[in-house]
Amino acid sequence: MTSATHDVERRRELASFLRSRRERLSPAAVGLPANGRRRTPGLRREEVAQLAGTGVTWYTWLEQGRPISVSTQVLQAVARALRLDADEHAHLYTLAGAPPPDPEPEPEPVALPLATMLAALDPYPALVFGPRWDILAWNRAEAALVGDLGEVPVARRNLMWLLFTEPSWPTLLVDWEETTTRMIAQFRAAMASHVGEPAWTGLLEELRAASPRFRELWERHEVATRGPRVKRYLHPTAGLVSLEVTRLLLGDRPGTRLHVYTPLADTIVDDLRALTALAPAPLAAATA
Repeated sequence: MTSATHDVERRRELASFLRSRRERLSPAAVGLPANGRRRTPGLRREEVAQLAGTGVTWYTWLEQGRPISVSTQVLQAVARALRLDADEHAHLYTLAGAPPPDPEPEPEPVALPLATMLAALDPYPALVFGPRWDILAWNRAEAALVGDLGEVPVARRNLMWLLFTEPSWPTLLVDWEETTTRMIAQFRAAMASHVGEPAWTGLLEELRAASPRFRELWERHEVATRGPRVKRYLHPTAGLVSLEVTRLLLGDRPGTRLHVYTPLADTIVDDLRALTALAPAPLAAATA
């Protein structure tokens, strides 16, 4: 097989792959309205182009297997638009004749002394965030308050993702609308230092596709660096739980911070102590 023939076959396979990934997605799955009756399953080409931020003509040519130049940035955008997993993402790059994408780094586990301190804070809820609001570790009291974070896939163990996509959180957080407004502003301010980084951009696009509330707030372009220090939860067992938040930066890991939630009343301490006794032990790993 000549090189030219190989390229034609590769582009043909790329066209079929893209079409199959597009047809498996419904508009609702990516946060788009299902306007009118559809002749074919899945998304339309113009909808994929819209989600990827590319031209409709360019994406059509790509899906038709035409010999066009493709940048890695555009391939990343198409992969996010089509909700490709890691294997599919790498396959897309191979078919497009592009170098494979760098794997997204896994969140580093917290050090053993910090994990020990988290456990010692029970029954006060506490957790550790990375710079992108990835939840790195938590204690038993936190699990008692918001649910077992160990059951959440590592890739989705992110405060922003849970805040906007976890069905129970709008009910759990008494001030959910105010909280989401504030968190979007803080997320935008933090992202200013990470513009163009795949991990941040990928999370942003996934949130925009998954949550109409996120899209609405993101378009306001509001920024903030600090928020209220009291959070109120309406727990199904303990009832109303009001907690004051203490935020501590962890100097040995830039951008990483510890949040500790202190009850505002002694009766809340008793409730948390009872809940914590029933909660599962955290699964977050710690380094030696």
